[in-house]
Amino acid sequence: MAEAIDCEYTIQGEGPPLFLIHGIGAARNTWAKALPVLTQHFTVVTYDLRGHGASPMPHGEFGLDELVADLERLRQRTGFESAHFAGHSLGGMIGPAYALKYPERVRTLGLLSTAAFRTEDDKAKVWAVVKAMEQKGIPQVLETLTARWFTDGFIEDHPEVVENRLKQVVGTDPEVFLNVFRIYADTEMAPWLHQVAAPSLVLTGEFDGGCNPRLNRQIDQALPESELVILPDLKHSLLLEAGGRVAEHIVRFIASAAQPEEVRAKA
Repeated sequence: MAEAIDCEYTIQGEGPPLFLIHGIGAARNTWAKALPVLTQHFTVVTYDLRGHGASPMPHGEFGLDELVADLERLRQRTGFESAHFAGHSLGGMIGPAYALKYPERVRTLGLLSTAAFRTEDDKAKVWAVVKAMEQKGIPQVLETLTARWFTDGFIEDHPEVVENRLKQVVGTDPEVFLNVFRIYADTEMAPWLHQVAAPSLVLTGEFDGGCNPRLNRQIDQALPESELVILPDLKHSLLLEAGGRVAEHIVRFIASAAQPEEVRAKA
């Protein structure tokens, strides 16, 4: 049985509960641009994955099952019987895996900038990044990822945001970072996505290389009840570039998919 860790978390806003799950080498602050919109409608729970941000370090290697166990422990600690869940990148894999194991806890799901149905070429590309980091070191490979994460215009106009994101990755324990990157590379949701019954928003950027529209269309087709949104011009770090737009889609989707009382009306 997967052993859970008590992760650090923050609760903000009013309304039905919404848990937000960040991705590799990030922390709960990745949702900062989305929170002003989301907290008007939901009681938002953000947290740092194990070994990230202010959360405790794990003891040894861990897998997706442990990340799901951490999320369930967090739900228990916050006292919500059920909630909405949305995750970015690796978080977009943790959410569906959680919904598969605890379907009665999940009202709706958001799968943001995530991947499934990877071809052999897709798999080779993501594992090549992992191997390069293992061999050369994370900082040496990180600069090559900047152009995959951010649009050229954003890099030019907001160099401080890009720099802070890179510092955040370098500041993450390298063993933890590589561990979660391997989980992201190794997880394939295709065999079981059709069993995830919760209404799901599938959203990615038009120019996201690793979590591209091609893969997200297949995710959308596999899920029993879902909606696909492709945000024009954006790449992988759409929470940092356009968090407000992403939040508006989450609010709209939950309002359309959930029961009337599931979204608090804006005051």
